[in-house]
Amino acid sequence: MMRSDLAAQPSGSSVLPPSLPEVFKRVYYHLYSNSNLPRAERLAAEMVRLIFCKLYDERNGGKREFRAEPHEGEDEIGRRVRGLFEKMKGAHPDVFDGDERLRLDDPSLAYVVGALQGCALAEAERDAIGEAFQAILGPGLRGEKGQFFTPRNVVKMCVAMLDPRPGERIIDPACGSGGFLVEVLSHLEGKGSDGIYGVDKERDLAKLCQAYMAVMGGRARIFCADSLAPESWPPTLREVVADESYDVVLTNPPFGAKIFVDDGKVLQRYALGRAWVKRRSGRWEATETVRRQALQILFIERCLQLLKPGGRMAIVLPDGVFGNPSDRYIWEFILEKARVLAVVSLAPETFLPGTHTKTSVLFLEKGARGGRDHEIFMAIARKVGHDKNGKLIYRRDAQGNYILDREGRRIPDDDLPLIAARYREYVGKGRVAQESHLGFIVRSSAIVHHTFIPGYYDPEIKETLKALERTGRYRLATIRELVEQGLISIRRGHEVGSRYYGLGEIPFVRTSDIVNWEIKVDPVKSIPEGVYEAYRRKQDVREDDILLVTDGTFLIGRTAIVTAADKKLVIQSHIRRLRCLRPDELHPYLLLYLLNTEVVQRQMEEKTFVQATISTIGDRLYEVVLPIPTDLQAIGRIVGEVSAIVQMKVAAKARMESLLREGRCAPTETQVVSAT
Repeated sequence: MMRSDLAAQPSGSSVLPPSLPEVFKRVYYHLYSNSNLPRAERLAAEMVRLIFCKLYDERNGGKREFRAEPHEGEDEIGRRVRGLFEKMKGAHPDVFDGDERLRLDDPSLAYVVGALQGCALAEAERDAIGEAFQAILGPGLRGEKGQFFTPRNVVKMCVAMLDPRPGERIIDPACGSGGFLVEVLSHLEGKGSDGIYGVDKERDLAKLCQAYMAVMGGRARIFCADSLAPESWPPTLREVVADESYDVVLTNPPFGAKIFVDDGKVLQRYALGRAWVKRRSGRWEATETVRRQALQILFIERCLQLLKPGGRMAIVLPDGVFGNPSDRYIWEFILEKARVLAVVSLAPETFLPGTHTKTSVLFLEKGARGGRDHEIFMAIARKVGHDKNGKLIYRRDAQGNYILDREGRRIPDDDLPLIAARYREYVGKGRVAQESHLGFIVRSSAIVHHTFIPGYYDPEIKETLKALERTGRYRLATIRELVEQGLISIRRGHEVGSRYYGLGEIPFVRTSDIVNWEIKVDPVKSIPEGVYEAYRRKQDVREDDILLVTDGTFLIGRTAIVTAADKKLVIQSHIRRLRCLRPDELHPYLLLYLLNTEVVQRQMEEKTFVQATISTIGDRLYEVVLPIPTDLQAIGRIVGEVSAIVQMKVAAKARMESLLREGRCAPTETQVVSAT
């Protein structure tokens, strides 16, 4: 049978698809519904074999065999691809078992070839194998094991910044599908690359990495073992992967709310597997072994163990590690063992749609004690080339047109290559020519309470505030200063318990109820009068108080002003009540305006850290700087505009309630029918 619909691209074409995950998903779901291998795990293995065939075909030049011509039948395509697999298997007997074969039927093979032949996988800007696994394993399985593969642009940035050199020994102790190691191969191409090693606990991933490295033309030694438990390794492996024997470590260890180590024998071998206490002297000390520890925390220490003195490492970690007060002992340990070279904050979309966990990359040099004052390179990646749905995004000019490179191709809207270039420039010249979110220097002595989140030190926000102050039209004051001056007071809300929801008519205001300066009452969450009375004096919410959300993902910074129409209410613990104590000096409408200005909202965003599983600004709220106008006419204009907006909202709310009351009094359809 002829298949004229297969070859959408000529066999010699090498055009990147708009999104590799979309291509892989389309292929996978087609096979799941139509192939002779409907079981997910068998399809996953078969997809991997075919992707290796495609990569092998691309890497070995000559006439492409992974192709489907319009005039060919399915049997002819299937026969050629099976032959290609046997050729690849013969070239890599140490990777593929002798009895391995392609099990898909001819129509399915022809479909896969037709779908993939226009994709240049070896040139793709994402780890093709990692993308394939994410697409075909599904988010549930990956989420449990923490196997969210590192995007290729993050990998490229890490390798470029650490700059592995010929002759250096390099390892990824949680290598997964081999993204970091394949990029090291590319970085060292033609310069010698024999000292590359990888370890992964998952047997399928270790084999996948080994195959990927072989097909990409590199020599690497990949082992299936638990990197955190070297005492369980065979003696030969302990000799090869020995402590203090590597120049470079690159890794993205699994992490997640359920990813813990609770094996006491494993925990005992790590200082970070113990509870730490801060003595009166100010020093931290490790005490007894904890019951369990997050896997990524132990990996920090394990990577440092593997490094030679002077060795360099890059590790991807959840943002909580960089700012949580409860994690400060980790930095005490790190700074005793190493010097912080750099911290790069990754955009929230980086690992989406796989996981919404916000992450950063930590770069360390072992043996240079971090307690001494030194420079730390920091950067904030606000764009990473794709949106929250994984859709690729590209740079545009002021008119909205795509910006093209010299070959006429769209340029990904991605800060990571720019950050890597800034860091290499800094290493070469010893300075950052023009500081911005793409690269700036913070001295270690300026780090506040072991807070290593780059956004906390964002130079662009500082410069914006200074520029406002230089105009003479604004004075800068932190929220703490306003509290100390007696201009405002702040109280926190309470949790009343869900058992009271819906049992009364008093609004219980939650973070999601604060929208566009208004309080949206949800009757389903209303509470009884008695519960209100229990919290009335504690919260003391009055007209013209400002409610500010201080906890909750994507909600922090929302505000509402309490009006006469709001009457009685109780606020949730994730909300703080701000009151202007001397309105003649700081009017509540002016404060409401200031809290919603871009420079203040950006400060709150940058000072929001992940505490356990929830985002919070915490007491860092008091550090937020407000640019308060000094011109009385300007203040009057702002207060007047805000007043008009608030009154308009109050009037609209009253009209809506009046209309609903009329509706409750109107006769129902049943009553009308009965009357007639």
